[in-house]
Amino acid sequence: MFKMAKEMSVEKKTTTTKTIKKILISQARPESEKSPYFELEKKYKVDLHFHPLIQLVSIPAKEFRKTKIEIASYSAVIFTSKNAIDHFFRTCDELKVNISQETKYFCITESVALYLQKFIMYRKRKVFFGADGSNKKLFDVLNKHKGNERFLYVCSENQQDNEIVNWLKDHSCHFDLAYMYRSVSSDLKSVFSDHYFDVICLFTPSGLKSLYENKPDFTQNGTAICAFGSNTCKAVEDAGLNLHIKVPSPQTPSMIAGLDLYLSQLSKKK
Repeated sequence: MFKMAKEMSVEKKTTTTKTIKKILISQARPESEKSPYFELEKKYKVDLHFHPLIQLVSIPAKEFRKTKIEIASYSAVIFTSKNAIDHFFRTCDELKVNISQETKYFCITESVALYLQKFIMYRKRKVFFGADGSNKKLFDVLNKHKGNERFLYVCSENQQDNEIVNWLKDHSCHFDLAYMYRSVSSDLKSVFSDHYFDVICLFTPSGLKSLYENKPDFTQNGTAICAFGSNTCKAVEDAGLNLHIKVPSPQTPSMIAGLDLYLSQLSKKK
């Protein structure tokens, strides 16, 4: 135990003084060149590489139908990502399900909530989100409605947020899980063989799994790890890795904010 703590201390010391050159963002490259990611790139003169570590695969409506879940019977839907929203409305279209205008939507962040405008008439009295993007703030919102709603939590078959599931169970909420997509690892072996990344940003536990599948001999060796979401943070720590940035938090509501803070702190130490 002491040896591990000592190694982690050394890890922190090394990473807080090194120069950051390449950062892996394990998501698709933003379509807009005005993305804050590119502003971050210019601000700190770093090289951002966008490579999704996982690919999301749709679960066909025919397969979803076997779950016997009647989507229209739920009064509220929980979304923790824009992908979940896409797959929810895709499934509804494939099954020809009409969603009531009275349906309530509970989202992990305001950004996810605003994405609903692509599919519905956005009404503030029907759309709710946590104040800072954390599960805790989402729970505060859910807690006000738990007694009156029947929740459908739309998530991936292999990466649902257990903290949310446990909260719903512990608070005796009426809910069901709706698996509408699943994640598979991307083949990025050539990317890892061609590049050394000073920072790796992970968004799901499946992303960490894919990292090891693509680079089985991966050792941290000074690489800073950033993780989004409590499940991802736990997976990183359970793997024995040193976690440098936990997102979201009151100070860092997004991965961009987390990177900005981290890089800013590094620049002050030079």
